[in-house]
Amino acid sequence: MKALTLKAIHQPLELEERMPLNAAPGEVVVQLKSASLNRRDYFITQGLYPGIKPPVVLGSDGSGVVTQIGDAVDASWIGKEVIINPGLDWGSNQTSQSNDFNILGLPRDGTFATEVTVPATQLHEKPRQMTWHEAAALPLAGVTAYRALFSQGGLRGGETVLITGIGGGVATFALQFAVAAGAKAWVTSSSPEKISRAIALGAEGGFNYREEGWSKELAKQVGSPNLIIDSAGGSGYGALINLAAPGGRIVNYGATVGPPEKLDLFKVFWKQLRLQGSTMGSPKDFADMLAFVEQNGVKPIIDATFPLAEGNRAIEAMKASPQFGKYVLQLS
Repeated sequence: MKALTLKAIHQPLELEERMPLNAAPGEVVVQLKSASLNRRDYFITQGLYPGIKPPVVLGSDGSGVVTQIGDAVDASWIGKEVIINPGLDWGSNQTSQSNDFNILGLPRDGTFATEVTVPATQLHEKPRQMTWHEAAALPLAGVTAYRALFSQGGLRGGETVLITGIGGGVATFALQFAVAAGAKAWVTSSSPEKISRAIALGAEGGFNYREEGWSKELAKQVGSPNLIIDSAGGSGYGALINLAAPGGRIVNYGATVGPPEKLDLFKVFWKQLRLQGSTMGSPKDFADMLAFVEQNGVKPIIDATFPLAEGNRAIEAMKASPQFGKYVLQLS
């Protein structure tokens, strides 16, 4: 098998030949067709993620065919086309993950390889309407967007939702899911081209967050969003507090710009706001997300595809966040 391996941070991943994998009890071997990248992979290569212990094969998302099963695994999985839920050991509590929760691709070897071993409990049949590339693009970003919107955000049809930073994988899925659910979705970006592409996907419109007074213009044109989905935090968070409707919800699945400079608690309590965190998703979230995309015919947006040997080029491209949708690796 071939694997793209992190040997040291701030160094290119190394493409290496490894011995074929064997399935341990309760696990399976998946021959991967496609894998997709997440910002998590870039952060790991830069040392910006906890618990980095090289060598490790990165990659959380993958689609492929089950070629081998371990003891105590249903033999019907052999030969099935599958995608993998990358969230391991969530636990039994739907409201939050357990202390044992971890994500495929660190510390456990992930999907930037031609084979991967995973517990059979992480398998789901590949959505029928999706190609291998589309299926590989779905898991981590898809479940993160689904939980943020629905499980944590409580989005309902007809509500107005603002999605910040459109173009990233999670934000793009959030837009697609919100539109499919009958919500009125608006977006922000620093790129007019990304805003135009979001409108083509069903967004009502968008605003450039680098333009002075963008939030006041949004309030004038749109009113107050019932739900805001954000991954940035930072100095712009105060604008979101101002924008949110009375009784509204702000859900954060990341803080890529850092913590807010200040938090106006008076506005939070006076407007009856709910500030909600969200990380990945539970096994139920993942199953519900799959049912939602199949029912609504949602297909992931793929920005570019790279061969496995050019995985470093894909990771380097993520540094400036130029993509709209997902980067995918072709594995076989």
